[in-house]
Amino acid sequence: MRRSTPSPIPLKDTQKEAEIFHRRALIAGFVVFLAFIVLIIRYAYLQIFEYDTYQTLAESNRVKLQAIAPPRGYIYDRNGILLADNRPVFTAVINSQEVSNIDDTLARITPIFQLSADDIARFKARLLAAHRYESIALKINLSEADIARFAEVKYQFSGVDIEVKLARYYPYGELFAHALGYVGRISDKEVAQLDDRVYAGTDLIGKTGIEKYYEKLLQGLPGYQHIEANAHGQVLRLLQRTPPTRGNDLTLHLDYGLQKLAQEQLAGRRGAVVAIEPSTGGVLAFVSNPSFDPNPFVNGVPETLYTYWRDHPDKPLYNRALQGIYPPGSTIKPFEGMGGLNYGLVDWDFKIQDPGFYHLPGDSHMFRDWKKGGHGIVNLHRAVEISCDTYFYQLSSRMGVDRFHDWMAQFGFGQPTNIDLVGEKSGTLPSIEWKRKTLKAPWYLGEMLSVGIGQGYFTATPLQLATATAIMANKGKKITPHLLKSTAEPSSVNIPNQPEGQVQFAGDASNWDLMHAAMRDVVHGRGTAGSLRRGLEGYEIAGKTGTAQVKGIKQGQRYSDKGVDERFLDHAWFIGFAPVDKPQVAVAVLVENGKHGSSTAGPIARAVFDYVVHNMNHTPSANPTAVPTAPLVAPTPAAPTSAGDE
Repeated sequence: MRRSTPSPIPLKDTQKEAEIFHRRALIAGFVVFLAFIVLIIRYAYLQIFEYDTYQTLAESNRVKLQAIAPPRGYIYDRNGILLADNRPVFTAVINSQEVSNIDDTLARITPIFQLSADDIARFKARLLAAHRYESIALKINLSEADIARFAEVKYQFSGVDIEVKLARYYPYGELFAHALGYVGRISDKEVAQLDDRVYAGTDLIGKTGIEKYYEKLLQGLPGYQHIEANAHGQVLRLLQRTPPTRGNDLTLHLDYGLQKLAQEQLAGRRGAVVAIEPSTGGVLAFVSNPSFDPNPFVNGVPETLYTYWRDHPDKPLYNRALQGIYPPGSTIKPFEGMGGLNYGLVDWDFKIQDPGFYHLPGDSHMFRDWKKGGHGIVNLHRAVEISCDTYFYQLSSRMGVDRFHDWMAQFGFGQPTNIDLVGEKSGTLPSIEWKRKTLKAPWYLGEMLSVGIGQGYFTATPLQLATATAIMANKGKKITPHLLKSTAEPSSVNIPNQPEGQVQFAGDASNWDLMHAAMRDVVHGRGTAGSLRRGLEGYEIAGKTGTAQVKGIKQGQRYSDKGVDERFLDHAWFIGFAPVDKPQVAVAVLVENGKHGSSTAGPIARAVFDYVVHNMNHTPSANPTAVPTAPLVAPTPAAPTSAGDE
């Protein structure tokens, strides 16, 4: 067998391999060259065209800008007593720039600070509107326990810190709550409406009262500071600081001593006291009772406490002085009497025979006087003095509802007084057009008789009655009631500190003095408030009592409070001014379900008059004692003290 010969091994082509290598080397070199060119171009672009951008970013990693909330302006009473203060509180804040996962951080820190769902919702709303460098408050007024728990785990929460901030504090709690109002955490809705250049770093805003009405004056402007921080967000040093501008300080007409006195007089009763200086329109006292402590609202009122206040039958959150709408009762008779003189329907000599009732011609419905058997022969002076219903039934019937409306509107009824508070109610001053638009019904003559003694469709607030009384004291000179007396910057707001306008009265101006004399005799003559003059020294009071019916009675029946639920008893009113010859104060007092104006509301007004006339010029202690919380209990109406106790 023949053996096969193996194939020869080909020789290596080194030249061809060298060519392949050189070709690949050239390609690789070209790619590297292109990459290098691209890198140079990119580097040049970043260094030349994007220099400012990356310089800013680099600087922002090292230097942080923080907003500094401005201190809120202080609020004082007329004697310089501090009513609204600022005090430092510990506040948990988060800087979103330093937190990688906000939701995770919130979830982990909730049990540490015991956050509520509202706390988290408010934080997220502020987070959406805040600047990226701004620290946002998570919880205000931390307790020692909150701080201690956080201190143990602080290293786990980058971007979360505790800062000291100023929060509002009301030294006298409930005493001025309905006048000052309160501040609270900025809500979701408010965040969208606020100028973040003004509210940067700010967590609180006025919610009610003076705090809300003068928010722009009280707020101030934020400051800013540049700080240097390391990679962990720890502050190394302060580079630059622009201090904030503190809010404007406000001085009110309110008098601490008078406010305290008025609240003490109302203690245990539901009601309101409003006292106005006729010469300026300044509100000296503004009390709604029962009241509430506004301080919990600053940091977020606990739900249980708010529910208690909201659902309490005595409604402590309800501002009776500003929003309480009640039939004014016989308190309107002096104003109505001036209307009769204005229209020439009566004069001071016009008399009627009062049998104790009145009925329209051809109508059997009897409108009864408060005094069974009537008052006999009565003129206008006597009708005001003894509060004769029958006289004003006749006068109102002759006047008619539209003329009555036009006249009473000049005293501020049926419209806002434009006081410097929010949420004022207007009450109702009826007219034919009002009833047609509101109730889709015609006006009936008999309805005017109820309106003519301050009942029926006619309603008013204590503030409106105090304002009308001040106008009466001014002999028709109109005023705008206001709480603000002065500011640290007078040019920042226009304060109406003098009467503006005049009631258009067609009669002789001496009629104002004659009506003052009739109102004087309500107290100093044989009127319905004669008991108020006991022990009176050095001055005289002009006043008018009133009883506002709460529960209707049937035709032919007389009102009796026996067996009537306390909350269905008549409301008690007293309006007046003093001294008669040179009025220093006009007052309206309402006691809900107080039964009698002279014996329940009148003594409260008398205490106010005594204080203003004898003590107003004496500055109270610079460090008055805070007023204790008045108990939320039902009033105990006083017994009638005079035959004419209306």
